[in-house]
Amino acid sequence: MTSPSGRQWNINAGAYAATIVEVGGGLRSLTRDGRDIVIGYGEDESAHAGIGQQLFPWPNRIADGRYTFDGRDEQLSITEPDKQNAIHGLTRWGSWSRLDDASSEDVCVVGYRLYGEPGYRHQLDISVRYQVSAEGLAVTAVARNIGTTSAPYGFGTHPYLTVGRQLDECELTFTAAKRVDVDPERLLPRDLVDVAGTPFDFEAGKVVGDLFIDNAFTGLPEGEWAVRLTDPASEQSVSLTSDTRWLQLYSADALDRVGLAVEPMTCPPNAFVTGEDVVVLQPGDSHSTSYRIS
Repeated sequence: MTSPSGRQWNINAGAYAATIVEVGGGLRSLTRDGRDIVIGYGEDESAHAGIGQQLFPWPNRIADGRYTFDGRDEQLSITEPDKQNAIHGLTRWGSWSRLDDASSEDVCVVGYRLYGEPGYRHQLDISVRYQVSAEGLAVTAVARNIGTTSAPYGFGTHPYLTVGRQLDECELTFTAAKRVDVDPERLLPRDLVDVAGTPFDFEAGKVVGDLFIDNAFTGLPEGEWAVRLTDPASEQSVSLTSDTRWLQLYSADALDRVGLAVEPMTCPPNAFVTGEDVVVLQPGDSHSTSYRIS
């Protein structure tokens, strides 16, 4: 029988173990001492609600799937039909290959060649390197333009952190100066608003309660930022760190709020339309993004 998520590649080191899958090159599970620290899904399931998926060549939403690049109007397929958006790129349902020789128990490198399609007519070689150690899981995502035209590019990822209890009861800690306010119907960006003194101010750490979160944040700490989720009762915590300029948080309402999606992003929602923080990869250029979960 074939798993809906394709081949499964297991890596481990110390207390940590992870499963990487062929479909989308995604992270199906990550545990420490056998305890889930990200929300996973079964081998007999496909990824749902974006669990563990890698988002190339753009994260988040593009309004109506329409944008203009290099003087050319483009139309992407609408992959979020209830909101009429193109969402989370083009590679998360593709069949990825393992690129390393599987000789190391703690490393897995997967790759995908994006040949392009209507709406994104560019060629990229993409790889994601997963490594577990005593410190947790380190991930590095790289895209290289192997085509003959300049290509717009952004990256994001979609893990859900969990400490084994409802998000409403968990303490959240992170620092950001600005939040992207979105329209409630299509979740598309409207304005950048201040975070300080609002319900979205978690700099000092506080219990999430029933707050609905599905927003991008910026004005993150210089160098490296961290998002930490803590169970106040057990004091167990899990964190994700990265150095991207943007961060999306989602309160996992589609998963009954059993965790928190923490999504490093190199650009904001609708970036192909606005151009904000879009990387333009010239032929031969590459771009790398890293993050860690522990």
